[in-house]
Order: sequence, then C-alpha cells, then structure tokens
Amino acid sequence: MGVAAQDDAQLRRREIEHDRRLLFTRWRATTVGDLRPVPSIYSIVRVLRCSGPTAHTSACRLPRSCRGTMKTDSTLLSPGGACRISVQGHSGRPLTMLDISTRVRIDMPRLPRGCVVAIVATVVALTGGLQAQVPESGRGYPAEDWPLAGGNWSSSRYSTLTDITTETVDRLGGAWVTRLEGGASSRATPVVKDGVLYLTAGANVFAIDGKTGETVWRWQPDSAETQMVPSWQGVGLGDDLVFVGLRSSQVAALRQDTGELVWAESVGSVPQQAGETVTTAPIHAQGKVFVGVANGDSGGQGRIVALDAATGEIAWTFFVVPRPGEFGHDTWPQDSDVWQVGGGGVWLVGTVDPDLGMVYFSTGNPVPMFGGEVREGDNLFTASVLALDMETGERRWHYQVVRHDVWDADIATPLLLYEVEVDGQPRKALAAMRADGILFLFDRETGEPLIPIEERPVPQDADLRTAETQPFPVGAESIIPDCAFWRDRVPPPFELSCSVFTPPTVNQQAVVALGAPIPMVRVTPMSFSPQTGYIYAQGRGHVGHAKRFEDPWISDNRPGGYLRLGLPESSGVLAAVDPRTNRVVWKQEIPGGRLATSGPLTTAGGLVFWGSADGQVDAYDARTGERVWAFQTTPAGVRMRPGPAATYAVDGTQYIAIPMGGELWAFALDGTVPPRDVPASEPLEDLARWIGPAPRETDEIETATLRENPSWSLGGSRHAIDEYAFNPPRAQVTAGTRVRFVNNGEMPHTVAARDGSWTTGTLEPAMSSYVTFDTPGTFRYHCTDHPWAIGEITVEP
Repeated sequence: MGVAAQDDAQLRRREIEHDRRLLFTRWRATTVGDLRPVPSIYSIVRVLRCSGPTAHTSACRLPRSCRGTMKTDSTLLSPGGACRISVQGHSGRPLTMLDISTRVRIDMPRLPRGCVVAIVATVVALTGGLQAQVPESGRGYPAEDWPLAGGNWSSSRYSTLTDITTETVDRLGGAWVTRLEGGASSRATPVVKDGVLYLTAGANVFAIDGKTGETVWRWQPDSAETQMVPSWQGVGLGDDLVFVGLRSSQVAALRQDTGELVWAESVGSVPQQAGETVTTAPIHAQGKVFVGVANGDSGGQGRIVALDAATGEIAWTFFVVPRPGEFGHDTWPQDSDVWQVGGGGVWLVGTVDPDLGMVYFSTGNPVPMFGGEVREGDNLFTASVLALDMETGERRWHYQVVRHDVWDADIATPLLLYEVEVDGQPRKALAAMRADGILFLFDRETGEPLIPIEERPVPQDADLRTAETQPFPVGAESIIPDCAFWRDRVPPPFELSCSVFTPPTVNQQAVVALGAPIPMVRVTPMSFSPQTGYIYAQGRGHVGHAKRFEDPWISDNRPGGYLRLGLPESSGVLAAVDPRTNRVVWKQEIPGGRLATSGPLTTAGGLVFWGSADGQVDAYDARTGERVWAFQTTPAGVRMRPGPAATYAVDGTQYIAIPMGGELWAFALDGTVPPRDVPASEPLEDLARWIGPAPRETDEIETATLRENPSWSLGGSRHAIDEYAFNPPRAQVTAGTRVRFVNNGEMPHTVAARDGSWTTGTLEPAMSSYVTFDTPGTFRYHCTDHPWAIGEITVEP
C-alpha cells in the first residue's frame, strides 16, 4: 500500500472513530444509561436505508451505497422519514438502548463515511423519538409517578417509594385536603404524572396539583344529553393525553396539560344500545388504548377494544360471546339466537404485558343473569380470563372460572400480573380472584395453571341446565369465611347450603346459601408486594336467599339481597394470600358496614393502605396484618364510598392520596392537617343490601310485593309477585297506632308476632285485619304458614 493510500486509510479510521465517539457521547447523554427494554424492537441494528437514490434532507444525506434491502421486522423512522434504522428480530429478547448503541459502535467501521455521518444525526434523533413514542412509564413498579389506575401495566398497585414505612408511619398526617368542585364524589384511583393527579368524579375529570391540592383544570361534557359521564374507575395516561371511558360507550382523550378534548370515539354499538357503557379505566401501551365495554346485563355483548392513542381510530374489537363459526360458539344454544344478547360485559380495568404482546381482561356473567334454562351450555367467554394479542385482538388463551354462570359468580376484581418462582424457575404469572374469594393463578404466557385445578361436583338444578362440575384450585383457601363461620349464625326456619354454587330456585324459599344471590368479592382491586410475595384483597362474606322468579328474564335480585330479616349481617375481610401456596397468610375481619370500594395499596415501606366506608384510612403491616395507623377524614358516623389509594412523590416528598367521597385527601410525613374526628365507638350499620331497607312510616302493611325489572334490563318492563315479602319489610309507627295488614297476594297468609303475642288470623286473598301497637320497641312478625316471610315494625313512643 502506498503512502498516500495509508494516509487515506488512517484518516478514514480517525474519521470513523471520531464519528463513533460523537454518536456514543450524544447517545449516552440522552438514553444509553437506560437499560429498559424497547418494546417491539428485537435483536441488532442491521441496515441503514434511505428513501431515495440519494437522499437530500437535513436529517440524512446518504449515497446509494448506504441503502439496504434486508427484510425487517421493525423500522425506526428518522425525522421526516428520510432515513431508517431497521432491526430484524431473531433472539426474542427485548432490545435495550445500550444494545442499540453497542451494535452501532460495532457495525460502524463497515459503513461508508456518509452513512456514519447520517447515523450520528439520525440515531440521536431517534433516541428522542423512541423515548417519546414508547410509553415506558407503564413498565416496572411506579415510584414518583402513578400513571395507570393499577399503578403500572401489571395493575399490581405497588410502589417502590420508601419514605413512609412501618417505622415512620406514626408521623403520617394530612398534607392537604381539597373539596372536589361541583359537589362531585369520586371512587377512582388517582393517577399521577409529574406531580399532577388526574381522576374522575361525577361528570368531571379533574387535574389536581399533587403538592397543594389546587385544581389545575376541570373537564365536563358539554351537556347532560351527551351522556359523556366519565367512568368511576378513573383514567389512564400516555402520549401527553388523559384517556377516559364514558357512559356514552365512548373513549375520550384530553390534553394532559389543559384538559382540552382531543378526540372521542364510540367503542360500543352504533347507535348505542341500552346499558352499554365503558366503565374501565383505559390502559395505554405502545401507542394503543385498551378498554372494555360493559352492557349492564341489558343484553348485547361485552367486548374488548383497542384504539389508536393518537387518533381514536379503532384497531380491533374482540366480542366476548363468539359469533357463529367462531371458537366457542358451540357453548351456546344452536337452536336460538340468545347468544346475541349473551352478556359477558367487561367491567374492570385490564392489564398488559408488551414483552409478551398480550393484553388481559376478565369478563362478566352471561345474560339472563339467573335464567340458565334459556342458554344451555358453558357460555364462553363469560366469567373468563381472556388473553388477547395486543396487535390483532386474536385470542391467545382463555380460562373460564365459572361454567354456565347462574350466580353472577364471575371474576369481579381486576386482574393482576406478578412474578413468582415455581419449582426453582421464575414465572410470569397472572392472578384472577373469583367472586367467592378464591385465587386462580396462571402462567400469563401460556395460560397453564401454576397451581393445579380440579373439577368438583356442585349442586344441580336440571331446569337451569347447571354444569355438573366447577373448577377449584387444589388446596386454595378463600379469603372470606367458609360454612363453619355461618352454621351457628343461621337460625331456623332457614336451611343453610354450604356451596356458593347453590342454584337459585323458584320453590325452595327457606334455603339460604353462601354468597347468595351474588358472591361479593368484587369491584375493588387487588395488590401484590414483591417484598412479601403476597397478594392482598378484600371481600364480603354473607349468606342469602337462593331464590329467583319463574320468569328467567327478571334480573331484579332484591328478593335475595334485601329480604334479609332474620339472617346474620355480612362479614368484611382484608386478607393477604401467598400465591405460592394459595393459602391465606393473614386476614383482618372488618364489620360489614365498614367494607367499601377502596381496595389495598402496598408500598416498599412494608405497608398496606386501605379506606373504609366510615371515612377512616388505615395502614397495616404488610407482613403481619397488624394495623399500625388510622386517620379519620370525616365526622364519625358518615357513610361514603372511598376510592383506592395511590402514592407518588413531589420534590422528594412521598404522598398517599385517596378520594374520600367528595374530598381528595393527601397524606405525608409530618403533615399538619388534623383528623376530622375520632373513630366512632360503634361501627356503621351494615348496608341495606345486607340488613334490608330502613323503616318506613306507614299504618298499612301488605303481605306480598310487586317486583319490577330495572329500566335498563333486557325484556323491558317485566313484573312478578313476591308472595313472601312484606311491603314494606320494615315499618315505623307511633305508639297507639292501629295497623292494617292486608293480603294482596294470591294465597292465604296468617300474620303473627314471633313471640306469639298477637295474630291476624288467616287472611284470604284481598282480606285484611287490624293490630294496635301500644308498646314502644322493635318487633318482628312472620307468616306462620310461610315462616321464612319475616317483617319488622318499630314503635316509637
């Protein structure tokens, strides 16, 4: 080689090294220290291509020699689209920013000088582009921010913040409290980005300063007629937008900084069907927004929808009830079109794993709710876990936790993703809690159960076409009380059935069962702590009437819910479950009146935070369940529906934020806002659903009650006579009042005091009798012919 050639080669090497250092320095200054995976970008940088024979743009000036033709799996565009770095997948491992910079360094000497110069401009530009386009805030456990209702993509509701711990929690006090404008109440999880909280309340979306509690902006629909009322579960964040589901069966995107409406897109039927709504808090991941459509048990079909985050354009829709010719359609009657109104509403926020390319949702009950006789079969994909492909919406796997559901015993709490070691191997897991408080645990890539599931026989009703067996994880322990807890609490004439799968019947009026008519581990989210390895959840145990009306289309469940005189109050539970064994580690039994709509939040400080219906916020030791802190946000005795808590940090200070009815509270160490009261000495009474409605002033009591379907129910206005329900079930009079008992039913009734002190005698249909009440107090009476029909009268002085 001649001297000139050697000098040229040496100069070339120096130029390449200079450019390599320039690229690497600029890259490191922005993102090279970031070892987070880049979703959907796999393997190594292969080729730099230009869009024309010779590109002439500010972003890229490359000769023909720089162009490549290799087929690629993914392409990163430079500004203006002139240059592209193409990557081809072969390893299956997510590519990190450091991987990209390393490969560029290795491959640079093989590229022409023009290509190297372009890489310096293009790749550094792409660095910012990647950071802007990839919603990495959903990956990993949250800290300063809380960008999704569940905290992150896994919905684990766990934060790595450690300022507030079991050692410092006694210093926790109110940092600020703000009354939500317009008298709105919220039970949404606040989401947080850059020190601003976003949440729904009533017909509003609020942005609240996380340090001061001041309102940054407030969005409301233009008019009530539009029905654009936000979901009670809250919002999701991504791409500088706030995404919210609406009662109008739409999804809307608001500007994160101003609250200005960017787009709103219908994801339900057009025109909207009765009952269709979006109650899920949207999930944002990789440029898409994922939501579920519920149908209010009003017919139609639930669905899962993916939208383009920038435009609102629908990318795909998955219908929960399969169409003819689709997998699972044969689990519905083949001689009717009942599948078209089959239900399967998607009520609760989902989860997503971009590395696996899957999004997960749980589905609701089939319709009609109690009318199993008109929908013979397993009724897929109701009461199921669904794992769908993020890009296409195709089903990757599913598991049905209740076949042919006639109990509304579906998965009624949001799913949760977590990591666990099984047989010495790390596994990506998914947890789903059935409404009876039992955890189902799956490998979230394959759907394989992590704890074996067995089929157990359950009570049968041939008329309802009940499934012979139902699935139960081997050795699993429910978080709510079992039959032994209730056996001595249920008095005659009631007969206790110990199965949550006791079918609702027309003619077995005295039968009460666990969880009847609807099991109540539902709505509130779970939490997972990688510190303890435990999953935390709350639920309500109860027994109730296992009954229904002859008309299968009547969905009013008050006969089993509100007619509870003579039955024990419900029992609330906050529990920790070890998913490695599926056994309860600890539980706090809570009076049913305190259990509300909050759900647990766990932190790296070793704490579990939880809000109650009486306005108190509690903190528990995550390992032992011991309560270590309590704060009363309302005057004692006030009832409310609190939301789940979130935690975040602003200027180095950790806050715990929780909606408490019409107020939003934030707590911090050494906070100076004092409690509103001391906790009440007596717990709140249980809800009307569990003890029956409050007494009504009246001097006339009927022996039967007319039941009417809710206005939104499938089938329109349908009516039935409940022959065994006094109307009102609780009455109130002043001493000396003469009360008329009238038989408005269709069979004879004999009304008598339970202590035998008075009786009306036998009342034929349309006949009546009078009883005078002189002694103050509260007294119960029943029909001696049908002793499960019980009423109550309160006599005031």
